[in-house]
Amino acid sequence: MKPFVLLATRDHDKAAGDEYESVRQHAGLSPEELIQIRVESGPLPELRLDDYSGVFLGGGPFNVSDAEKSDLQLRVEADLRTVLDQIVDADFPFLGMCYGIGTVTVHLGGTVDRTYGEGLGAIEVTLTPQAADDPLLAGLPATFQAFVGHKEACNGAPPGVTLLATGTACPVQMYRHGRNVYVTQFHPELDVASLEQRMAIYRNAGYFHPDDFEILIEMARKSGVDEHPHRLLRNFVTRYARD
Repeated sequence: MKPFVLLATRDHDKAAGDEYESVRQHAGLSPEELIQIRVESGPLPELRLDDYSGVFLGGGPFNVSDAEKSDLQLRVEADLRTVLDQIVDADFPFLGMCYGIGTVTVHLGGTVDRTYGEGLGAIEVTLTPQAADDPLLAGLPATFQAFVGHKEACNGAPPGVTLLATGTACPVQMYRHGRNVYVTQFHPELDVASLEQRMAIYRNAGYFHPDDFEILIEMARKSGVDEHPHRLLRNFVTRYARD
């Protein structure tokens, strides 16, 4: 099988490693079947899409709506634009998670701002009627719990996409462009243990008040988030794995 590739933007070694393991394990991939490229660590090499079964783009510390951006953030955004040009033009298998939805939305001409940010925690995700026959959502119930935590979000779905999942506080939780390019606002890779790890790392990053750490951990444990969000990752691999 050709490997999948995870494009990572996290500038923290443990956070990047934890994200890789979460995606790999819940997608059912071996270490040889999922390659991680840390885009923040240096200029992104040319990505030959034909070498891979599909591409994941994880979350990270950047926000596409930031008013001020470092040279590193600008370079990462430019590198990702180049890759997205290829992916969108080829309708290549892609799953962007959290930060991924922001980058793709801007790429497609949509608006990303701070209107629908969500604090760290679990939300109810509701599938749209258009999700009924989508293979990535096979086996998922009409509503399920998933973890979120984001300062920005789509202010409406961009033109030409198929809205697949919604939420109350943040209306655009998942959409598809073309047949094979998918993005989620929620984190399909997170379970309670991995959320606790990420919260510890980003405790002072502005996603939640540091004094609320223990309260939020307890809420996460009682949230009801189960294997349903992870099924997206497994369905993605099942659908697109190729020799």
